[in-house]
Amino acid sequence: MKKIALIIQREYLTRIRKRSFIIMTILGPLLFAAFLILPAWLSQVEDNEEKIIAVVEYNEMNEPVPDSLRFFDVIPDKENLKFEYVHARLESLKIALSKSKYYGILYIPYNIINSETVELYTKKQPSLGIELHIKQSLENYLLNLKLRKNNIPVDVLNSVHTDITLKNIKLDKTGKFQEESQLGIKRWVGYICGFLIYFFIFFFGAQVMRGVIEEKTSRIIEVVISSVKPFQLMMGKIIGIGLIGLTQFLIWLLLTFSIVGVTQQALGLYKKAPPASEITPESLFESKPVQQQVMTNKTEEIRGYLDEIKDINFLAILSTFLFYFIGGYILYGSLFAAIGAAVDSETDTQQFMLPVTIPLALSLFMMVNAFTNPDGKLAVIFSIIPFTSPVVMMG
Repeated sequence: MKKIALIIQREYLTRIRKRSFIIMTILGPLLFAAFLILPAWLSQVEDNEEKIIAVVEYNEMNEPVPDSLRFFDVIPDKENLKFEYVHARLESLKIALSKSKYYGILYIPYNIINSETVELYTKKQPSLGIELHIKQSLENYLLNLKLRKNNIPVDVLNSVHTDITLKNIKLDKTGKFQEESQLGIKRWVGYICGFLIYFFIFFFGAQVMRGVIEEKTSRIIEVVISSVKPFQLMMGKIIGIGLIGLTQFLIWLLLTFSIVGVTQQALGLYKKAPPASEITPESLFESKPVQQQVMTNKTEEIRGYLDEIKDINFLAILSTFLFYFIGGYILYGSLFAAIGAAVDSETDTQQFMLPVTIPLALSLFMMVNAFTNPDGKLAVIFSIIPFTSPVVMMG
């Protein structure tokens, strides 16, 4: 054990001092934090440049009508987005667009109720926000027109619109409450943990293989083997590199959550939903456009998910993750070490890598099956097989 401890110490201290380890330890949390923060931040960033869109409507004679008779003020102006309703032919507007003050031209045909199609001509590619604003405004207006045409009050449709939230509640054998969970959140957490185990096993297992090959090619292993047994050498290298992986992972975890937490507070992202005490019975029956009601429900649903993430037992998930990562790494690390001992150069490893990488890649597909049917035969079988269980069990 003393010789194994010395090998572990040498592998750990040698690799932890490398520039590559220090750079990746610092760069990793920044990349992970950017992956979590940038989508939310970019979704809130708006273009401050004022844009004016000319709106031209045609009548049943295929002629432009003055001041857009049916759709005047249907699309509301925004802070940096204005709509002007003009009486002009579409072709002349398109020709003069490049030199005009207009950012784009919105063409509304007379048969829009049947065709449900409008055309937007712009100088540059419009943002998703502009497209959604035009689309949702026209959809709300046409929906109200169709309701009135069929003598259906808008208030009635708003009052019957319902969104169902399905809660998964587990009961024990006595029928008592055991656990309430959100399956969507659990699936995402399981997928991320399973993918990280796959990535770390492959990444650090390959490091074990390269370390063995380097010592073979430099003839250092011949000197080391004269003092220790091959088993002691391999065990020391596997555990030493595994500890490097755990150290890097824990540093990444702490720094990533710290950076994400500080950035969220600074940018004001993911604001918590208002407490239930602030929601009055009258507000539940306020008349809103159907599309606006749907968007509001979606926003509240997302906020609810973010609030429920805080209720996840991350300590249990972290301990489970470490257990399966350590077990999977020791298994695959020994296989990668065996590959390194069987070849003379890294170019010769390709023919031996396939039998090792196939079960590791297969575990990712089986993890998806475990999401859809956790108690199915495939999920149970592949959760028992040691080569696939570390990834599948996280699912």
